[in-house]
Amino acid sequence: MREELLALIPEFDLIQDAGLREKTLQVWEAALARSGWTLAALAEMPFTLLINPCPASYIEHVRAVTLTALRAAEVFDEIYGDRVPLNVDYLLAGGLLHDIGKLLEYERGEDGLTVQSRHGQFLRHPFSGAALAAEFGLPEEVLHMIAAHAGEGDKMTRTAEATLINKADFMSFETLRDLRLKKQPSAKLG
Repeated sequence: MREELLALIPEFDLIQDAGLREKTLQVWEAALARSGWTLAALAEMPFTLLINPCPASYIEHVRAVTLTALRAAEVFDEIYGDRVPLNVDYLLAGGLLHDIGKLLEYERGEDGLTVQSRHGQFLRHPFSGAALAAEFGLPEEVLHMIAAHAGEGDKMTRTAEATLINKADFMSFETLRDLRLKKQPSAKLG
């Protein structure tokens, strides 16, 4: 399964710190094992239940958020240099893990649709994702990114890396959501 995961999400290989990369992969493997989701199913699972129909899969969203945050970090490094110090390995791990709790928050319903699980009714993915990552010894900075990436993080001061993940996540969500909200200049009945 590890080879399939690395092929599906090549951004794991961008993490330079081998120990951090390994822990990040272990969190993914544990989430898959505990949830029952397969990699094939995640490539088809909608990344959110708030857009229906959802135009992007869970895997696409995780990759998009990770790469958007990385590209922003590269621009910041080019323009601001050392004035905005960023830990790129932590940023990558945070991007790859920001929604890992959704594997526990979501399940496939009897009708084949993705729905909120019983677990998800009690714990949203920022909480369950941070708890899962803590089990594998991810640094507190990465746990912070997972916990703070969604609305739950609006009441805390985010690190620079957590801000990049938060904004990349909402850029993805809001852009895809708004594709469905655009009004057409004409309409037809039926």
